[in-house]
Amino acid sequence: MLKPEIEDGQASLADPQFRADVLAGLARRPRAIPARWFYDRRGSELFEAITELPEYYPTRTETAILREAGPAIAGHAGAGRAVVEFGSGSSTKTPILLGHVSPSAYVPIDISGDFLRDSSRALAAAHPGLAVIPVEADFMRPIALPAKVANTPKLGFFPGSTIGNMTPAMAIDLLRAMRTSLGEGAMLVIGMDRIKEAAVLVRAYDDAAGVTAAFNLNLLERINRELDGTIPVEAFRHKAVWNDDRARVEMHLEATRDVAFTVDSRTFAMAQGETIHTENSHKYGTRDARILLRGGGWTPVGEWTDPAGLFAILLAEAQAERPAP
Repeated sequence: MLKPEIEDGQASLADPQFRADVLAGLARRPRAIPARWFYDRRGSELFEAITELPEYYPTRTETAILREAGPAIAGHAGAGRAVVEFGSGSSTKTPILLGHVSPSAYVPIDISGDFLRDSSRALAAAHPGLAVIPVEADFMRPIALPAKVANTPKLGFFPGSTIGNMTPAMAIDLLRAMRTSLGEGAMLVIGMDRIKEAAVLVRAYDDAAGVTAAFNLNLLERINRELDGTIPVEAFRHKAVWNDDRARVEMHLEATRDVAFTVDSRTFAMAQGETIHTENSHKYGTRDARILLRGGGWTPVGEWTDPAGLFAILLAEAQAERPAP
């Protein structure tokens, strides 16, 4: 659990896994730090700002699809399920789903505790008859859900194409963890971004206002604050590129000059032009998305997209394992 910042300017007590991932990521070649560490309070706020940018089509497109597909999703899922949202953030799309499926409870899961509690309070106030049970956790691993919903049928919710932030192997591991957390018979509503023109994709991750750049650079600010870092943030720039071979947008932090710094008393040096790889956003075709879900133990039962085919929402079920074929 992340501790609050200490007001006298000293670094806060950091999550041990954050420390381990940062130190290992800065030591490896090429350098890379997992994207989940973007989401301290400031990072979460910046991401919410990103979702409102004109270049960032996924949020408004997915929201429109969800509004249209809601009745069909409810028809498949039925009423009374506990909605479990993985990486809930501000839960902005959640009321749309809740309004259609008549849930028995809402369980938001997020690694950013303060942000999670704030958004949970707001949602509970807007839905006074609904049990809202926030869980601060890393949803990449199986989670023991609260006892209140342990025996309730579940409907997982994973919007925003967050699945694209993982490599395919990691994505399958995550889907399997979700299956374990939710149990056999559960259903999952998941958003996946589609492959499209490279220029459209890159603009979505390198906006003219520089909000995504601030989001990326905030990771360095967090390292300095929580791990006693001395990284010269002004010596790095945000870089977004389309990797066609891997069907993903990559975000990097590129050194604009030679730099040397310490993190947790360990010394690092980077040459001008060297980068820290901070995020992937994989894009999936229709068949790719279905294969990914099946690899994670989920059987697709429904799919909806926008007229331009920019984005897709899929509904899948954790069906009982069957012997081959």
